[in-house]
Amino acid sequence: MTRPLRSDAARNRVLLLAAAAEEFAAAGMNASIADIARRAGVGKGTVFRHFPTKDDLLAAIVLDRVESLTALAFSLASADDAGQALFDFLAEAAGRQQQLDFSFLRDSGDINDQLREARERLYLTIIALVERAQAAGAVRADVTGLDVILMMCVPAHVVSFVPGAAPDLWRRYLAMVIDGLRPEGAHPLGPPSPVEAV
Repeated sequence: MTRPLRSDAARNRVLLLAAAAEEFAAAGMNASIADIARRAGVGKGTVFRHFPTKDDLLAAIVLDRVESLTALAFSLASADDAGQALFDFLAEAAGRQQQLDFSFLRDSGDINDQLREARERLYLTIIALVERAQAAGAVRADVTGLDVILMMCVPAHVVSFVPGAAPDLWRRYLAMVIDGLRPEGAHPLGPPSPVEAV
């Protein structure tokens, strides 16, 4: 059985994850342990006590984000308005991505089994949100859960190409994504959705 962390150790872990998230968002995979430790206000030894390798630290950051999104999706899964629940989830997910750019994490799915399993739980929860919204008639029937998962990063990704973009510009592109999901005025999508792409 894993022993619970002492209060100071638990606090250091929280500080480290927050500092590492900011450092990785700023520097990508070039982020150094020394810079992360400095940002967190701890020594490098403290970082390595919690996370023996850089990959362990990266996996912990991604796992924290994935589990947070899964909890959000799960909390919306029984909302009365299934369509609004999906759209609220997409808005919150896009907002979080806009706050810290983690686009470099796209290929981090194979860091460890725990992260892979957490991502699978997230995807299944999002797919359930999509299917509920479709059953309620709020989302077009020819969209798949995978389509929605792939489009989640569109707002922040598009804005990343605009120098000096307004802080809320991502909302414009989120609105386009959401309007594209609605059945009103929908046109055929052309090629089928990929079977497996994430």
